[in-house]
Amino acid sequence: MKKLDIDTDYLKTTLLELLAIPSPAGLTDAIVHYTGGRLEALGIPYELTRRGTIRGRLQRTRGGSPGPACAIVAHLDTLGAMVREIKPNGRLALMPIGTWSSRWAEGGRVTLFSETGRHRGSVLPLMASGHVYNELIDTQPVNWDQLELRVDEHIAGAGDAAALGIQVGDFVAFDAHPECLDNGFIVSRYLDNKAGVAALLAALKAIKDSGATVAMDCHPVFTLSEEVGSGARAVIEEDVSEVIGVDIGPVAPGQGASERGVTIPLMDSAGPHDYHLTRRLLKLCDEHGIPSNRDVFRYYHSDAGAAVSAGADVRTALMCFGADASHGYERTHLSVLVHLAELLALYIQAGPTLPGDRERRRESVGSFSHQLAADQLAREQTVLPEAGDLIDAPPGRD
Repeated sequence: MKKLDIDTDYLKTTLLELLAIPSPAGLTDAIVHYTGGRLEALGIPYELTRRGTIRGRLQRTRGGSPGPACAIVAHLDTLGAMVREIKPNGRLALMPIGTWSSRWAEGGRVTLFSETGRHRGSVLPLMASGHVYNELIDTQPVNWDQLELRVDEHIAGAGDAAALGIQVGDFVAFDAHPECLDNGFIVSRYLDNKAGVAALLAALKAIKDSGATVAMDCHPVFTLSEEVGSGARAVIEEDVSEVIGVDIGPVAPGQGASERGVTIPLMDSAGPHDYHLTRRLLKLCDEHGIPSNRDVFRYYHSDAGAAVSAGADVRTALMCFGADASHGYERTHLSVLVHLAELLALYIQAGPTLPGDRERRRESVGSFSHQLAADQLAREQTVLPEAGDLIDAPPGRD
C-alpha cells in the first residue's frame, strides 16, 4: 500500500465539467450520463438503478480468501428550486429543493427548465428596487416567500408565462459561478458535492493508472437524492461491510473542519460513526503524511447515515473536504481535494478494517472487536473505613 500521485489537472477539469452540468435533486439524468462516461473512460464497469444511481465495481486484485466489499459514496445532486406558483404579474414563486437559506438564493442567476425549453432569469426580493422602496428593503424577512423569479422574457402576466410553456413544477437551477484562483482556492456554488465526486474520480484514476492493488471489492457509488434525505438508502449491496461517505466538511468557528487537509468527522446528526473505521482513516493519514482534522457535525446528514437508517449492517465513516460557507458560495482549496483523493486511494488499497468482518454473522463474542483495552475499563477502588470503627473511636483519636 502506497500513497499514489493524483492527476491534479484531471481533478480540476472534472470538477469544472461537473459544475457546468445543472443537477438539482430530481433533475439529474444529464450528470448521470456524464459520470457514467467518466467511469467508462477509466475502464470501471458499473450498473444503474432505475432512478440512475450509479454502482461501479473495482474487482479485488489481492489474493487470499474472498472477503466483504466496501462502498465509497458521493452524491451528484445539488440544491435548487422548483416553481410553486405563477403570480398574476408573471413572476414566479419558488420552493427550495434541499435545505438551504433563501438569503443564498437572493440575487442568483438561474436557468428555468420547462418541459419545452429553457429560460434565463434572476431570483429577486419582492422589494428589489431601492429607488422605489428606499429603506423598506432592509425590513424584509429572510424566507422563500420573500423571493420571486423574474424570467428574462416579455412577461406582463400569468398568461404570458403560460404561453412560454412555464408551469408549476418546473425546475430552477442556480448558476455555480466557479472560480479557480492561482493561489489554489476554488470558490463556487455546489462544491457540495461535486468537489467530492471529482476527488473520488481522481482517486479511481490513480488506482487504474498505477495498477495498485485493490484489497477488497470496492463499489464507487454516485447517488442522486442526498440533498433531499434519501441518498444511499436503497443502493448498498448485501456484500458491503463498510460505507465511506465523501462530502463537504463545514468550516466555521467552533468546528474542526479546515481548508487544509482532510476532515474526518467522528459524529453527525445520525450519531457516532464507526469507532474502528474512523480511527483507521486517521491512522492512514498519520502514516502517509496526509494532514487531517477531527470534527463533530451538529446539523449534518450524509449518504453513510442514510445507508444505516435504511437498515444496512455496515460500518460507516466520512471523508470530507473542508469548505467555508456551506450551501452558499462555498470555498475550498485544491490541496484539500488532492489530499482527499490520496486518502481514498489508500483506503481502496487497504482491505477490511477488521478481519472478523469477513463473516456476516458470528456465533459468539469470541472474535468480536474491542474498542477499549481491559486496563481502560478497570476502575480504581476508593477504600472507606468501617463506619463502626469511626463511631466507637475514642475522642481525639486521629
